[in-house]
Amino acid sequence: MSTAKTSPELSDTEAAVESLGAETPPSGDLREEYEALADQVRKYRFAYYNEDAPLVSDAEFDRLYRRLEEIEALHPELVTNDSPTQEVGGEVSAAFAPVEHLQRMYSLEDVFSLDELDAWVRKAEASVANIAPGAKIKWLTELKIDGLAVNLLYRNGELVRAATRGDGTTGEDITHNVLTIKSIPRVLKGENMPAEMEIRGEVFIPSKEFARLNETMVEAGKAPFANPRNAAAGSLRQKDPEVTAQRPLSMYVHGIGAREGLSAASQSETYDLLKQWGLPTSPYYKVLDSYEEVLEFIATNGEHRHDLAHEIDGIVVKVDDFALQRALGHTSRVPRWSVAYKYPPEEVNTKLLDIRVNVGRTGRVTPYGMMTPVLVSGSTVEMATLHNQDVVKAKGVKIGDTVVLRKAGDVIPEIVGPVVALRDGSERDFVMPTHCPSCGTELKPAKEGDVDIRCPNAKSCPSQLRERVFHLAGRGAFDIEALGWEAAIALTQPAEPEVPPLTSEAGLFDLTVEDLADVRIERPKRVKGVVDGTELVPYFYSKGTAKKPSEPTATTRKLFTELEKAKTQPLWRVLVALSIRHVGPTAARALATAFGSMEAIRAASEEQMAHVDGVGPTIAAALTEWFAEDWHREIVDRWAAAGVRMADERDESIPRTLEGMTIVVTGTLPNFSRDEAKEAIITRGGKASGSVSKKTDYLVAGENAGTKLDKAESLGVPVLDEDGFRELLAGRLEEDQA
Repeated sequence: MSTAKTSPELSDTEAAVESLGAETPPSGDLREEYEALADQVRKYRFAYYNEDAPLVSDAEFDRLYRRLEEIEALHPELVTNDSPTQEVGGEVSAAFAPVEHLQRMYSLEDVFSLDELDAWVRKAEASVANIAPGAKIKWLTELKIDGLAVNLLYRNGELVRAATRGDGTTGEDITHNVLTIKSIPRVLKGENMPAEMEIRGEVFIPSKEFARLNETMVEAGKAPFANPRNAAAGSLRQKDPEVTAQRPLSMYVHGIGAREGLSAASQSETYDLLKQWGLPTSPYYKVLDSYEEVLEFIATNGEHRHDLAHEIDGIVVKVDDFALQRALGHTSRVPRWSVAYKYPPEEVNTKLLDIRVNVGRTGRVTPYGMMTPVLVSGSTVEMATLHNQDVVKAKGVKIGDTVVLRKAGDVIPEIVGPVVALRDGSERDFVMPTHCPSCGTELKPAKEGDVDIRCPNAKSCPSQLRERVFHLAGRGAFDIEALGWEAAIALTQPAEPEVPPLTSEAGLFDLTVEDLADVRIERPKRVKGVVDGTELVPYFYSKGTAKKPSEPTATTRKLFTELEKAKTQPLWRVLVALSIRHVGPTAARALATAFGSMEAIRAASEEQMAHVDGVGPTIAAALTEWFAEDWHREIVDRWAAAGVRMADERDESIPRTLEGMTIVVTGTLPNFSRDEAKEAIITRGGKASGSVSKKTDYLVAGENAGTKLDKAESLGVPVLDEDGFRELLAGRLEEDQA
């Protein structure tokens, strides 16, 4: 949540005031809006900082706060000392003893776009040029941890007090609780540390631990936390330190307040010293020489923000040199030498209207939330998966809740949890159905003790067939672009005719254009642009008129062209298209490489398949079980009869240069797609793995390689670029190293 935002350039409102040449008195409506807005911001900030129970998303708070600033810029006479824009952070709770910081803890100025960041950087550079002509700024750039700011006071190397930031001058004494955090040392090690110093940092709960913590909260009958930040804050504000000790809290230090005799000349030098003394410093910061490198740091961490140990909501950029920091100074609320760039919001609040279930291609029944549509991460979201009934219970969500919704870029939307404080008693629990909503069959666990329940009617369940048809057209299978989600529905569950064109995927390659002429689907009927009921319309053919008969659409013609092309796909893609449980691209490639044909796979024993590297006993058992069904074998037989390729032709001219090697490909390569790179490895006898370990022989790293590159370097795994990869494929790399 933001606590301060001051743009280094004129806002639209300020520019409008300046162009008028004089201030205009606020209207009564504007004054009322301002007073109501200030009260609203105070209420939301108190809930966030003091009660650890946010009522709105960070994005909504930022929007309200910026509107408050906009009004104040236009009418500064409205600003009073108790305006939310004139204060830092929260207030001090009466539940804890107040303590004064030796040196004030400031908030950070927030910027919400790269244009605003660019303006801030240019202003800082101009100020430094005036203060110290010729000085070169080095930017200490680090992650903005979504946690709780804490101030640690050490005297002669011993931790004597810990406090929250509070209002920046006075915080809450949480010493007993902080002493339970294992990563915070009670006594520092080493020499030459100041006799007295304040260490500033952020207490957080690691992302993986947060989900487990919420599960235990719900099991204990308590409300789950809305996000990791509030879980950390709530844990530190426990009156009983034993409760805090049970919470998975961690801390990274990111600054220093009052100190005596510290000789470091920069923030980064200080981090080195703090690490030597045993304090937990973040592994994610960098000192950069140019603004272009800062932008690259922002882009890279934005793309990989959910690969990190903890949640972040932005990047902090600081002038590294202490002398320049002192020269630049502070405003009443923020340092002029540091700024926080906030990523576009990935979490918003919305209403959970209902929880329904979907039946997947393997029969798994998955609850999902239907929500009031809301814009998040650049797209409008109204549905989000809830995985299974245990997840619904663990998240503690009820139908009718206001919920926190997260969508990270292209990642599937996720309901994080409820905003418990906004419940009014009308909410109700979700009850998992006992029978399949698609075919009426009684739902059962796949095996005893399995948390997932399934519809056992795999052959005839319309929903399972629809999902399987949609899956087999995917990029990892036959790659039939014209067979999308709506087309899969039209083929398996049309409004007309009563018997759909496909009652099994076995008949997919036997379809003709004429078979689809009578397919109708239901769509909204529009009269002069207004929806007025529904109507049945042809899906694969044009509507047609008396003068122009109905005929196949361009998309329908494309579908049949792509079906012909799909028949030539390699064996591994055919295996993926069959929707055999556990058999994804990796296992399918391994099977196709080991056996070479569908006939050989069908003839292989479970033990023979289990011994294939990348398959194992679970996948082998699933294959044996799948081929035991008559209707499954019918799919393979009918596809083969229709001309689908069931065996790979091995090019004996390709040397087996990677026999016995395990290679991981990550990032973007200029001249290889991910599938092409894997294919090149496998056809040369190598194993294309998805994760880095001590058994990895090489990591091939393209642009934006991410955490796999970090792990490879830490394990000493050789790293290759695309040129090195080509040398390896050709067998020349080993020769060169020899």
